Amino acid sequence: MITVKNNPVGNTDSGAETQDVLLAEKPDRRMLSYVPNEDGLRSNHDRRGALEDDENRPIDYKLYQQEDKRGKRYLVDYEVTVKIADQAGKRTFVGRAVDISATGMLLKFPREDTEYIHKAEQVQLNFVITPGSMPEGYEMKIKNLKARCVRFVKKEDGTLLCGLEFMDTLAQYATRKRQNYLLGAAAFCLCIITFVIIMMRAESVVYFRFNRWLYLYSIIAATFLLSRYFFAIFYRPVPIDPNYTPGVTVIIPCFNEENWIKRTIYSCINQDYPADKLEVIVVDDHSNDHSVERIKEAIAEIKSADTESGIYHTDTRIRYIVQPVNKGKRDAMAVGAVEAQHELLVFVDSDSFLDPFAVRNIVQPFKDKDMGGVSGRTDVANTYTNALTRMQSVRYYIAFRVMKAAESYFDSVTCLSGPLSCYRRDLVLKYADAWLNQKFLGQRATFGDDRSMTNFILRHNRTAYQDSAVCATIVPNTYTVFLKQQMRWKRSWLRESLIAGRFIWRKEPFMSLSFYMGLVVPIAAPVIVLYNLIYVPVMHRVFPLTFLVGMLLMALLMSMAQLFLRRSSTWLFGMWFCFYYEAVLLWQMPVAWFTFWKSTWGTRMTPADLAELEKKRREKEQKEAKKKHASQK
Repeated sequence: MITVKNNPVGNTDSGAETQDVLLAEKPDRRMLSYVPNEDGLRSNHDRRGALEDDENRPIDYKLYQQEDKRGKRYLVDYEVTVKIADQAGKRTFVGRAVDISATGMLLKFPREDTEYIHKAEQVQLNFVITPGSMPEGYEMKIKNLKARCVRFVKKEDGTLLCGLEFMDTLAQYATRKRQNYLLGAAAFCLCIITFVIIMMRAESVVYFRFNRWLYLYSIIAATFLLSRYFFAIFYRPVPIDPNYTPGVTVIIPCFNEENWIKRTIYSCINQDYPADKLEVIVVDDHSNDHSVERIKEAIAEIKSADTESGIYHTDTRIRYIVQPVNKGKRDAMAVGAVEAQHELLVFVDSDSFLDPFAVRNIVQPFKDKDMGGVSGRTDVANTYTNALTRMQSVRYYIAFRVMKAAESYFDSVTCLSGPLSCYRRDLVLKYADAWLNQKFLGQRATFGDDRSMTNFILRHNRTAYQDSAVCATIVPNTYTVFLKQQMRWKRSWLRESLIAGRFIWRKEPFMSLSFYMGLVVPIAAPVIVLYNLIYVPVMHRVFPLTFLVGMLLMALLMSMAQLFLRRSSTWLFGMWFCFYYEAVLLWQMPVAWFTFWKSTWGTRMTPADLAELEKKRREKEQKEAKKKHASQK
């Protein structure tokens, strides 16, 4: 894993910087390693060895992607104990892992007598995969994993490098050693939790007449939540059709993202997609940091890498635009849409990194001519930075794999999320003016661009979620920034949910009912919590045991779903998120109602944020001047 200094708020004091922990993938010697060659002499799967060419057999892209993930190498620094048993007896050596994949690792040894490893038919490895050094789900203790040496190199400084191939992949090892019983336990817990929740809600029906509003809320909340988990079970992503490759323009709106923008650009251009059908446009919204310099550097490096062969046509497929003044994210996205040359638009946030197969996957639902927009899945890139980022990782995964998946079952995803979403260009241009000039109760809407555009699209078209289209995004690693982000999201959620409520009833009946339940539950939640935790204990001298048990069950439901679906050690932080939501985030809702007009982002220094800081500075100076004047009297 690697640590990266990240200042999430932009031009603030450098003392606020936090070290983000990210996966450290071993770089490929080719910058555009996933872009297929147009000459057809070598395809992507030829180079990576995942599949063999067969003109009579179509590419199995599901297998292709699985093989690619298994072969990805990550830079690590593990201590590895190697055990050998041969005719001379048992030997033990200690080396350090240089890199690791699901299928093997490269070890470094300081001594020459480790040549026995090269001669041995089989060795046993013992080491610990630390959290953050490999994708989620791989963190575990490895004991007596069988392997064989496939490469042995002696370097000039005397150190030895030994390439080892695991006899079983790490996924197979995990399934055999721990995941079978863990998954069984998680499935059992999910069934028990669901049963208990249903029984508790049945009790609410029995006692309904004693407090109809309270018990009605509990029934609605449980029905809403359980129905989302239920329909998510039946969700399936649209499989890849190798022959379906519509033209795609990737648009990256950027503002003050000097830390991550280069990585974002590289991930967007290095896609397993026909080069002649993919272009990338970066639109900088007049950043006040070094983002523009980073953009120029990235594009220059990409074009330089293609200078000799020119087979990837990067000179015409990637460009940037700098706004003369800051106009906001929506304007930057609209500029990119106007400049785009292809029929589909993929919007990517400037701190999000696409999986190499993201574009090929996200376009597949558009084979349906009524499909207007598609959301990809967003994972957390800096999961293992601290407890806060781990908590967000669980929340993100459940929000996409469960909540959006359930909506996608009815072709009515209510938010095509900003980190990765795809739209038909003609629809974006059709609604562009109304979207850019959107107002709510007389105030201009400056954020919530993803929910707003989704509402325009969803009125007359379908929207979907494609779980196989994946990106990773940087999430806030401090509570101050996180709370500001959540407040902004709640303001846009309130605004756009009220707007969507005007037309969502025309959609599939069950989806419509679920939407309205999902609108009522969070809005009424603060009142319900106050009633159960304050009013009932004080006025009736009754401990709110049932309510607290219900909260615990909801938290366990999220955590067990995370464990079952993702097999990640972060599942415990699902409970932490639920409790944190009830204690802190829930109370942002009433505040959002009365501050919907605010245009500040909080997570980056937009002109509105700078104006707000300047306003606070002037107010502070005025107060100090008044105090000084009063003391002189």
